[in-house]
Amino acid sequence: MTQATPASSRNRARGAAMLASGLLMACATSLTGCARVPTDPEARVEFDQTDDPAEPTNRAIFAANQAVDRNALQPVARAYSDNVPRVARNRIHNFVENLEQPGVAVNDLLQGNLSRAWTTTERFAINTTVGGAGLFDAATDWDRPAHKADFGQTLGVWGAGPGPAVQLPLFGPSNVRDSVGKVAGLVLNPTTAIPGGAFSGIEIASGGLGVVDGRAELLPTTDAMEKSSLDYYATLRSVRAQQRTAFVEEGRLGKSRAQSEREQRSAEREQKPAPVTVEMAR
Repeated sequence: MTQATPASSRNRARGAAMLASGLLMACATSLTGCARVPTDPEARVEFDQTDDPAEPTNRAIFAANQAVDRNALQPVARAYSDNVPRVARNRIHNFVENLEQPGVAVNDLLQGNLSRAWTTTERFAINTTVGGAGLFDAATDWDRPAHKADFGQTLGVWGAGPGPAVQLPLFGPSNVRDSVGKVAGLVLNPTTAIPGGAFSGIEIASGGLGVVDGRAELLPTTDAMEKSSLDYYATLRSVRAQQRTAFVEEGRLGKSRAQSEREQRSAEREQKPAPVTVEMAR
């Protein structure tokens, strides 16, 4: 069995520490001008979408991120979308998603969602074996649907508020809570405990593929949003805040919105009274 070399372990730790430092510095910048949080629920929703005390700094980081996206990431993502067959892109997507499952299971457990954690564990086992190292999503066909979970969601499930908006270098729009969660996810990722240089190479490659695949999936949405937005920065900030609010609520419920809607429709059908048939007298 190939063991991880001390140099590779030090490199992983150094990379995580450098990224963590950058994320925490961005959070500290946003915390310098925190406003009072309203107590009214409706006002709180609007506040969370626009809470941006370090907006000038965030906009500067956003402009740099956009330059990288337009000149490096978007061209690669468009070439990937235009030239790689859909079937191959699906296999890549499945492979990357499968490697994320251990981290999802850890967060399911931390949130107290034991049934979801077990489903995630089953998904990882099924897709890693029957699914050919995750290239095929056999688990969904076996009624083990996929879901996402991360440390930012976990913090939100246990009551941590989002905090001010943060624009992370290369990572884009976020908030203080989710930035701290991202640092925790990097440091506590269970796959980093697996020894062996080969797995480290696979993890790095899958990370790069995941970035390109994810950006390609978002191209239609972001293209339309950028064309229709008067202020693209503010639009992305608001959309991201809404997405994360819904994501945390999903974690609290222990089920996805789609699953909740399916269960509600099923319950409504069961409660609907049977039609009464009246026989006419002859």
